[in-house]
Amino acid sequence: MGRGGQSKDLENGPERKCIATGDVQPKFGLIRFVVGPDDQIVPDILGKLPGRGIWVSADRAALEKAAKKGLFARSAKQAVKVPENLVDEVETQIARRVVDLVSLARKSGEAVAGYEKVKDWLVKDYAEVLIQASDGSGRGKSKLSTPYGGSYIGWLTADELGLAFGKQTVIHGALASGGLTHRVVEEAQRLKGVREIGAAGAAQKGKTAK
Repeated sequence: MGRGGQSKDLENGPERKCIATGDVQPKFGLIRFVVGPDDQIVPDILGKLPGRGIWVSADRAALEKAAKKGLFARSAKQAVKVPENLVDEVETQIARRVVDLVSLARKSGEAVAGYEKVKDWLVKDYAEVLIQASDGSGRGKSKLSTPYGGSYIGWLTADELGLAFGKQTVIHGALASGGLTHRVVEEAQRLKGVREIGAAGAAQKGKTAK
């Protein structure tokens, strides 16, 4: 995985068309929605809910456009109810998904937290992904670098990382290579597109999700 773009290891898989942008891309770059029993638009983050899928790019602007311009109704070919907080709910669900995956990686020994442990993994070339809290100290975070050919995730909060690692707050984390790591990077990339990242919470200069 390189700093300049999407992981070379990510499989393209089936493609879907975004109803907001018209772009066709692999499913991992979009959010699936379905029409619920009450005709309400429901985000299907895991892609398992029954019904015809409606796809929107994992991008906040695209999601807001779809919600405000009646694009869900047009795609569903019926009147639908779009919750006012739909985009925020999508962000919340994806963030929870990333946290859950990091937690699973921790329990399987594929993730560590804490400056010294993360530094040790980086020195030993064991880390595949460097994770740092968006609201952590920039000076402290600058002391650690993204693994060569690896990925950086910097848009989860210290509280969210704390949940993932079973602590109150976490600033530094790392993932080893493994099956879960691929999924964490993939879901984190979707979160990055949906989450509004202010200047204080932006990823470190020169470090982007892969």
